[in-house]
Amino acid sequence: MIREYLKNNILITDGAMGTYYSQVTGNIGTFSEMANITAPEVILNIHREYIQSGAVLIRTNTFSANTKTLQISRKELKDVLIKGYEIAKQAVEGRNIFIAADIGPVPEIINNNTEIDKQSMMDEYKFIADTFLEAGAEIFVFETFSSTDYLEQITEYIKEKNKDAFIITQFVIMGDGYTRKGISASRIVEEIKKIKSVDVYGFNCGTGPTHLYNNIKKIDFANDIVSALPNAGFPEIINERTVYSQNEDYFANVLMEIKDLGVRIIGGCCGTTPIHIRKILEKIEKQEGKQYKKVEVKVGEIQRKKTEKNIFIEKLKKNEFTIAVELDPPFNTGVEKVLEGARILKDNKVDIITISDSPLGRARVNPAVIASKIKREVGIDTIPHICCRDRNIIALKSDMLAAHIEGIRNILVVTGDPIPSAEKNEIKSVFNLNSIKLMKLIDEMNKEQFAEDPYHVGGALNLNVYNKDAEISRMYKKAEAGAEFFLTQPIFEESVIDYLTKMDKPENVKILGGIMPMVSYKNAQFLNNEIPGIKIPQEYIARFREDMAREEAEEVGIKIAVDIAIKIKKYVNGFYFIAPFNRVNMIVNILKEVM
Repeated sequence: MIREYLKNNILITDGAMGTYYSQVTGNIGTFSEMANITAPEVILNIHREYIQSGAVLIRTNTFSANTKTLQISRKELKDVLIKGYEIAKQAVEGRNIFIAADIGPVPEIINNNTEIDKQSMMDEYKFIADTFLEAGAEIFVFETFSSTDYLEQITEYIKEKNKDAFIITQFVIMGDGYTRKGISASRIVEEIKKIKSVDVYGFNCGTGPTHLYNNIKKIDFANDIVSALPNAGFPEIINERTVYSQNEDYFANVLMEIKDLGVRIIGGCCGTTPIHIRKILEKIEKQEGKQYKKVEVKVGEIQRKKTEKNIFIEKLKKNEFTIAVELDPPFNTGVEKVLEGARILKDNKVDIITISDSPLGRARVNPAVIASKIKREVGIDTIPHICCRDRNIIALKSDMLAAHIEGIRNILVVTGDPIPSAEKNEIKSVFNLNSIKLMKLIDEMNKEQFAEDPYHVGGALNLNVYNKDAEISRMYKKAEAGAEFFLTQPIFEESVIDYLTKMDKPENVKILGGIMPMVSYKNAQFLNNEIPGIKIPQEYIARFREDMAREEAEEVGIKIAVDIAIKIKKYVNGFYFIAPFNRVNMIVNILKEVM
């Protein structure tokens, strides 16, 4: 099919995946290939943007997918490759678009004699090829190679497995006209022409379009099918980031000159975006007087796939009573206890898990990471807390983008507890924003980046303060900034419960009453004397004894929590339980009494 297309048409490919992925996500210096597993919707939408811009051939997001570059096992590599091909298939569904299995050069594997282990190299290429063949790939592109080493053997191997396979090989030519291994462009062409299992040869990466044009204009391509996918230009380092100039019209103009050399496949490499591809399409249509593709949407707008239903928000909007439980992320990499706690809570009809953000200024695992892991592995919605204390605006934006990619759609925004005084010489608070300003920032991002699938933002409400009216005034400001729901600080005092029954609140704002079960006499004293914003009545503390066994003390804590929950239930939209030391069984027992 692709052979027939090339007889009568110039074939436009996509542009860069790696650099455009970095531009879209802000993840600089990471391998986009791993996003096949961690953020498939981002890769899918990038493919779709290139297709909507005019690409007739897209390359799978697998250029760096090999065990040596990604430092992963063969099993993990297979998952990355298969998923990359499946995402590309999803992107082209219902369209006449070609998919090329993208294979980059495998870094040299050295044996014990400090020589290149050619057999291991070939085994790696064959494993990658076999995986793609298993996935159904019929078009292969080997790109950014600096020599013809391994290409004859691996392309013949593929043709033996599928005689109809269509194979493209592309070489990186630097500004001086030579590959990184010192082979000239003309000699590369001489060598690759001898390999009969290659259908197309060409050039990608290395330089911008003009340098590539100058380096290949004297080569006689005869009737060969040749490809050219140059970089957008030469990058600059700005603020420690690699940046390509936005020169789409210039890029497309030079690509037309390259096309006139007899090149039949054109597209882009590093630094090129869907806009570059759109400009190429426009130039070809104008030059040849025919329409190649209908451009379906405005370039540059990523059409993000909406996530599944947000059950938590839907229940609040329907005025259905909602249960949230807070778990603390671990101090180390041991996450199984948190995951098991989340599973127990899900099985007991809890609606959503909230994850605190290094409470009391003590470093714990990033809440968005734990929240996304719980959501993915347990299957329950989550609300990570985002604290302004530790991050500047850049880090906050980065976290919001990353959490969105991971499927997080509910966020609790807090200003954050202060750093303990003894540590202030070594640890600095940031507070580039406070909670209200961060809410406004998220509201702006919802309008710009997340318009199709926005965040739902919550805020903290502390009714334990002396001036409660001032706290309510602040709640109104948070609601104006975008807050839709509020989680209160743990409620213990009768005066707070009384205020809750009469307090005014913004229209459509939902409040979840905070309940924190105490677990012992010592714990009650600690909460009362050392945790800001919590005041425990003496009568509750007196119910505990210092010599109580754990089970007896927990039972007292459960009874107190049940009493408070019953008193506040008809004045709130739900409960917000803080599981003490992640003792989720206490929460389960409380729920049995009050729900």
